[in-house]
Amino acid sequence: MGYRYYGNEVTGISKITDEYPGIETPRDLYDAMSHIWCEYSCAPRYRAEWSPENMTIGQCSITSFLVPDIFGGKVYGVPREEGVFHCFNIVDGKKFDITSEQYGDEVLTYTDEYEQSREEHFSNQDKYERYRYLCDELKKYCENR
Repeated sequence: MGYRYYGNEVTGISKITDEYPGIETPRDLYDAMSHIWCEYSCAPRYRAEWSPENMTIGQCSITSFLVPDIFGGKVYGVPREEGVFHCFNIVDGKKFDITSEQYGDEVLTYTDEYEQSREEHFSNQDKYERYRYLCDELKKYCENR
């Protein structure tokens, strides 16, 4: 599989849990999520744009908060228009963003780092439910492969 997400070349990140068997690296997570991301898990404001060809659109925050569950680290945001943030991860000082493909050829700048709060993001019930969906589906995927 060709990897086009930001930081796809990052190595040396180890899992901190055995909760998701077979997920050893961010690339493993990306591979698994490519079977799980769907219109339902997409943020409602982007659902009309979601497709298998643009599977990472609207998935950033819920996916980024899944990363610390598996690898540790923190979630940060890149400022976007309308005062929203596009979420990405830093683990052991290494930056990666497995949902960056949604921006096509646009190159995001990952130098302005704004730590994102799980509590703030998940105060939105819909977002929390979509995150739980990803967690549950990832467990099923890992158990059934």
